[in-house]
Amino acid sequence: MTASPRLSLDSMRYDLPRRLIAQEPLPDRTDSRLLVVDTAGRTFQDSIFSRLRDHLQPGDLLVLNDTRVFRARLRGVRRNTGGKVELFLLKDLGNNRWKAMVKPGRAARKGNFFQFSRDLVCEVEEEISRGRYTIRFESEGDISEILKQAAQVPLPPYIRRDPEELDDHRYQTVFASRTGAVAAPTAGLHFTLDLLKDLRSKGIGHTFVTLHVGPETFQPLRHDILEENRLDPEEYHISALSLRTIREARTAGGRIVAVGTTTTRILESIDLNTDSDLSGETDIFIFPPYRFRNVDALITNFHLPGSSLLCLVSAFMGHDLMMDCYGHAVEEEYRFYSYGDAMLIQGDVQK
Repeated sequence: MTASPRLSLDSMRYDLPRRLIAQEPLPDRTDSRLLVVDTAGRTFQDSIFSRLRDHLQPGDLLVLNDTRVFRARLRGVRRNTGGKVELFLLKDLGNNRWKAMVKPGRAARKGNFFQFSRDLVCEVEEEISRGRYTIRFESEGDISEILKQAAQVPLPPYIRRDPEELDDHRYQTVFASRTGAVAAPTAGLHFTLDLLKDLRSKGIGHTFVTLHVGPETFQPLRHDILEENRLDPEEYHISALSLRTIREARTAGGRIVAVGTTTTRILESIDLNTDSDLSGETDIFIFPPYRFRNVDALITNFHLPGSSLLCLVSAFMGHDLMMDCYGHAVEEEYRFYSYGDAMLIQGDVQK
């Protein structure tokens, strides 16, 4: 593949009919459609996720993000005015203090109190960065338990309905184990334990990493010159065992298949030759042109126009081919975004 040209934010836009934005998950996770892309031949074909094993090779290693989404959205009122307010929890800071986003932002003044239920109140302490605040909860009961009951699953804003009971488990991967994300690593939503077992029977293994997905996954980029954009840091963890598994797969000639852009960002942020556990934060923003070091193939959903995720996919497969694939997906009425369909991108990755 030839090097990708430098592109502007305008080049990361496409037209998407609203009806193609998936509002509900399919009854079976593996029934999602799969667009299989060969970047070397610049071709693509329609398939289904349950047939993923037909498109991978023995020796390939899937790397999955095992972060777990927590109930992060709270709706309440300002105690002094009764005006509606929405809180989006980001990180537990301990001692009933949280990092959070507040909507509307004008309500987030130091000393303001928000009431969410008879048993749950919080106070705005201070603004710590653009649009991010520290707040402190007050309650006579167990605040962690009250939050689990009062908060909602943080569905993306393009899902135009309130969370339902099914979202508690469907907006969560079947292998989620480390709580800390406010958005699901959506490429992983297509997997079931049976599918992973089926893949292993063909010699396609898997291992896990963790990146706690933040709210910027929903946000459009602001600056037309791509390199002027910045992403908020997100916490990651990868064990020494996972690192060793990845190295062994690569030594044996297998491909490293990143399941999702979040996994890709971790793998491109670290040194695979490290012999110990790795934990830290990454704010890596991948956009064309970019040379991938550690990822050979990518499974990913269809992403929002003008998003950092679309920029990563463009860098991975080439902009023109990506736009052809997205045009095909629109024409064939694929389902888009979090509860939508997926792509498998493989072939001549830009390295």
